[in-house]
Amino acid sequence: MKTRHALFTRAFMMAALLIAGIAGATLSIPVSASAPMLKTTAPGWYRMMLGRFEVTALSDGTQTMPVQKLLIGRSPDQTRQALAAAFQPRPYQMSFNAFLVNTGHKLILIDTGAGQLLGKHLGELVERLEASGYRPDQVDEIFMTHMHPDHIGGLAAHGERVFPNAMVRVSQREADYWLSQANMDKAAPDQKAFFRDAQAAVAPYIHAGHFKPFSGNVELSPGISAVALPGHTPGHAGYMVESGDHKMLVWGDVIHVPAVQFADPAVSIDFDSNPAQARATRERVLADAARNGWLIAGAHLPFPGLGHVVNDGSGYRWLPVSYTEIR
Repeated sequence: MKTRHALFTRAFMMAALLIAGIAGATLSIPVSASAPMLKTTAPGWYRMMLGRFEVTALSDGTQTMPVQKLLIGRSPDQTRQALAAAFQPRPYQMSFNAFLVNTGHKLILIDTGAGQLLGKHLGELVERLEASGYRPDQVDEIFMTHMHPDHIGGLAAHGERVFPNAMVRVSQREADYWLSQANMDKAAPDQKAFFRDAQAAVAPYIHAGHFKPFSGNVELSPGISAVALPGHTPGHAGYMVESGDHKMLVWGDVIHVPAVQFADPAVSIDFDSNPAQARATRERVLADAARNGWLIAGAHLPFPGLGHVVNDGSGYRWLPVSYTEIR
C-alpha cells in the first residue's frame, strides 16, 4: 500500500517533470524498500598504526547505563542536560572497549571484556577479535587495567582459559585486593560477586602458571609500560604504549561519561572505590594528556575510544581520531 508520503513524493516529482516539458516520460520510482531493514552493524573493530605498532580497538558491546543516577557531583537533571546537549541517546548507551597491540614481536591484549558476566549485550570481544583477523590462541600477553567484571570476565569460559597461550599481567596491588578471601568476607553483600568473578576469571591462568602480577610503573614489554592510575580500584593501572615518537595511553576507566566528565573532571562515578582519589588521578591524567598530546585509548569512550584531549576553558574536550584506512 502506498503511504501518503510516497504518494505526495510521486505527485511532486510528476509535477516537476511536467513543468520541465517531459510529462510524457515514463517514470519508475520505487515507493517502498524492496528489502527489510537488517538492524545490525558490522563487528566492532577499528585498526590504526602507532608508529611501527598496530593498534586494534575491539568493542565488547554497548550497554544501557543509568548514568544520571551513578555520577557523583552532578545532579540527575544536570547529567540529562549534558547528555542532551551532546546528542547522546536516552537511555545512555555506554561503550565497552578493549585494545589489541601488535608490536611485531608480541600480540598484547589490554583488557578482555565482560565475557558472560554482564548480560547478552556484552561479551562480544572474541568475535570481534576474530573478525579483525586474529585468534585468541595468538595472544601472547594480557595486560589488565583492573579486575572489574567488564574488563576481566572475558578471560575464562566454563572454567577454561579463553586465551590459552597468554600470560596475564595485573598490578600486584589490584591482585592482592581482589584475590583476598579476607577482603571478600568483609565486603558488602552486593560487592561480593565482584570478588568471586575476579577470582574465577584468573583461576585457570594461576593454575597453568600464566598469571604474573607486577609492581610499580615498569616496562612489561618493549614499548609498553604500566602507569599507576589508582582510585577507580585500588590497583587500577593504565599502559603507555610507545613506538618512536608516538605515544598512546590506554587509561582504562579514568572517564565513564565523556559528555560530562571532560568538561568537569571533578565528577566521579559510583563504581569508583575511592572517588576522591579517582578525581585526583583523572585531573592529573587529563592535564598530562592535553599538555603532551598523547593519543588516548579509553574503555568507556564511544567506540573506537581513540582520540586526543585538549584544553577547553576550565575543563577539557575530546577529539576522536579521524577514520583512516590502513593501506
